[in-house]
Amino acid sequence: PVRPHKLIALCKKFIVRKSRFGLTEVGDLSPEDMKKIRYLSLIELTAFYDALGVELKRNRVERVRGRENGLFGVPLTVLLENDQKKVPGIKVPLIFQKLLLKLEETGLETEGILRVPGSASRVKNLHQELEAKFYDDTFDWDQVRNNDAAGLLKMFIRELPSPLFTVEYLPAFITLVEKISKIKLQLQALHLLIMLMPEANRDTAKAFLQFLKKVVANEGKNKMNLWNVSMIVAPNLFIYKGKRANQQEMQAAATTAHIVRLLIRYQDILWTVPSFLISQVRKMNEAAMNNSKRQLMFDKGVRKLLRRKTMERERPERPESDIPEGVIRVYAPLHSKVSMAIQLNSQTKAKDILARFHCENSRGSSQNVRGQIQSLHEIGGNIGQHCLDPDAFMLDVYRANPQAEWVIKPKAS
Repeated sequence: PVRPHKLIALCKKFIVRKSRFGLTEVGDLSPEDMKKIRYLSLIELTAFYDALGVELKRNRVERVRGRENGLFGVPLTVLLENDQKKVPGIKVPLIFQKLLLKLEETGLETEGILRVPGSASRVKNLHQELEAKFYDDTFDWDQVRNNDAAGLLKMFIRELPSPLFTVEYLPAFITLVEKISKIKLQLQALHLLIMLMPEANRDTAKAFLQFLKKVVANEGKNKMNLWNVSMIVAPNLFIYKGKRANQQEMQAAATTAHIVRLLIRYQDILWTVPSFLISQVRKMNEAAMNNSKRQLMFDKGVRKLLRRKTMERERPERPESDIPEGVIRVYAPLHSKVSMAIQLNSQTKAKDILARFHCENSRGSSQNVRGQIQSLHEIGGNIGQHCLDPDAFMLDVYRANPQAEWVIKPKAS
């Protein structure tokens, strides 16, 4: 059953309090489990809106065809598919990353950045040159002025075939401001809406909002405060389609700007996965495993084999594992010492295990491994893959998933 009241504890004083499982960011779970998070978030959001007496409206999504190659006007998924051939595992389009990097390196202190437009003719020429030279690595970024780079950044977002914050849930974003008055409740709804976003949109939006936070942090020099940034950026993020698009955008301008302010100010909250949703994912995975086992047992061939093995068995079967209760074997394939059995107690944290491996391997591991940020991962059992918070209490995680494997490796970027 759906229990929307669980959401009420989500943002105590607008922070997320760490449970004994630590905090989980959206990139810490496997794509398969994040799909389940999206499914569960829709159920929770529907129940949450219903509890507040608010209708959850969704737009009909029409299939929009964009360009199959190039940089601007290309669907995010297509861009990432092309970019991943060059940089495997990349989550944010390369051109978007490069524009953000350019602005972060040279433009954060530029007065009126994002507000003062660049030269229309220069931006047009740069756009054409980027399309021709970007993937050949022959584009000269030194020629790009900061305001022109900001113009290209906004152009990239505006020309996406589907808006960054999705057409489908645009009414839900608007409703959370127009129908819900308390900021805390708005944040709770917004949190679930972020969980509902497609992976490519969510990761790209996160990168953009991190940049906007840096812009606001430099308002003393660039004269761009949170209010200014939100008013300028909102029309590029929440885009209306159709004959009345301009009128609708003007009517919703204050509302969408308020949403952007929430997104910038509380992004550290909004991109963490609610712990109760992770618990539900574990239950879903356990149910799926149990169903698979039952299905396997009904297979005639398997039943015959089991019956024969039972008859031939002369002594009790050995337990599946010789590892005692409360002891985990941690694997670190990139280290010189690749595994270690560790006794857990109620105070053992993930970072303690990492520190122990670091101490044991401080001399034997390669320089490359020592330079990487390693994380402890929970893999298998009732979770696909879970990069653990360094502050996670391991005995609690172990008890939630005793069948998991524990692996130290670099965190996915």
